[in-house]
Amino acid sequence: MSASEETQHREVLRLAVPAFLALVAEPLFLLVDSAIVGRLGVEPLAGLGVASAVLLTAANVFVFLAYGTTSVVARRLGAGSRSGAVAAGIDGTWLAVVLGLGATAVVALLARPLSGVFGASPAVLDEATTYLRVSALGLPAMLVVLATTGVLRGLQDTRTPLVVAVGGFTANAGLNLWFVHGLGWGIAGSAWGTVIAQTGMALALVRVLVREARRARLPLRAHPGRVLAAARGGVPLLVRTLALRAVLLLTTWVAAGLGDVPLAAYQVTATIWSFLTFALDALAIAAQAVTGRTLGAGDLPRTRAATRLMLRWGVLGGVVLGLVVLFVRPVVGAWFTPDEGVQAAIAAGLLVVALGQPLSGFVFVVDGVLIGAGDGRWLAGAMLVTLLAYLPVVLAVRLAGDWLLEGGSLVGQGHAVTWLWLAFTTFMAVRGTLMWMRVRTDRWMVTGATR
Repeated sequence: MSASEETQHREVLRLAVPAFLALVAEPLFLLVDSAIVGRLGVEPLAGLGVASAVLLTAANVFVFLAYGTTSVVARRLGAGSRSGAVAAGIDGTWLAVVLGLGATAVVALLARPLSGVFGASPAVLDEATTYLRVSALGLPAMLVVLATTGVLRGLQDTRTPLVVAVGGFTANAGLNLWFVHGLGWGIAGSAWGTVIAQTGMALALVRVLVREARRARLPLRAHPGRVLAAARGGVPLLVRTLALRAVLLLTTWVAAGLGDVPLAAYQVTATIWSFLTFALDALAIAAQAVTGRTLGAGDLPRTRAATRLMLRWGVLGGVVLGLVVLFVRPVVGAWFTPDEGVQAAIAAGLLVVALGQPLSGFVFVVDGVLIGAGDGRWLAGAMLVTLLAYLPVVLAVRLAGDWLLEGGSLVGQGHAVTWLWLAFTTFMAVRGTLMWMRVRTDRWMVTGATR
């Protein structure tokens, strides 16, 4: 290995390892929530699945606050303008506050109809509505965390978000246990614990951004023109994310139509998939930061070399995670619920989840590279094409629900969850094919402080 290759390995690891540990803290929020709420019964666990789908959609449609900000900040840093990088981060944070307040109002007021879209049973709908109304209060904090984390990643700092994420996860776990089982607040207690933890994380990260602004002697006030420009720049990534969330929401809708047991099992398996996604996404975060900085500096050979390195690591990481899931698959269900039907369906779904991890590793790394390159328009178009390809596949599972369930037997419920995950893997395969066709060209490698 040459000196430059060794330096590149160290650079990627320096960014990816803290990013990995910080990213897995987010799905751990849901894993802890699922484990705690699951002890309340099947209906609360299924309700958490419905509410989480709505809440994550409300937050993650604005994921460009992190991804887009990382790319812009990294490019300006690579071009030698640290003050310009921090200024872009301040604009992104103000945009997060505005969008978060609007999202809170919409989700809180429409909690029941939004939850009802999935067609879950009345008992599940009541639980989902309760959780969603409380959790909506945490949306501004969630979006601020996204924006400020993106700023720090663009500044090549992934350690600070790690420290904050670990503190938030610890607080979330303790508060949820106390509120749900100690005080007997039920599913609402889980929501309050998460809101408080997210707010604490937002305040901690804003404090770091304020310190950066003072060092650069930058004002903290909002600049409406620049904030609007940041919003316009995030539109392609918003479209890409909306299409992705549509895929996830469709999958949850199909799971709800299959019954409470398949829905509860899907909630757990989807949470585990999200955990694995964030684990693999650590390399995507490194890809965003490295790609943005190297393209900002005009270094095309280093951009291409880093891409090849991270793709190898992404696929290998997927293989390792898949093997781990295969090993723990028989016992995972018991961690979340005492219901044998849900446990069996969880095990069935996790088999497909495990086998799809190498593909996921490839997809997430390429996604990170292209986001770091500012290739948002192509990503938006590709995701819309993938959504259209997924529609007939997932709808076929919904239409075949009665046949798959085989009269409601444990085997039939497991089959239903298996086919649902096979359909989702088809979506990932189409997405991966399109990304491979893009990244093997040079059209996405545009240099300079801005794209």
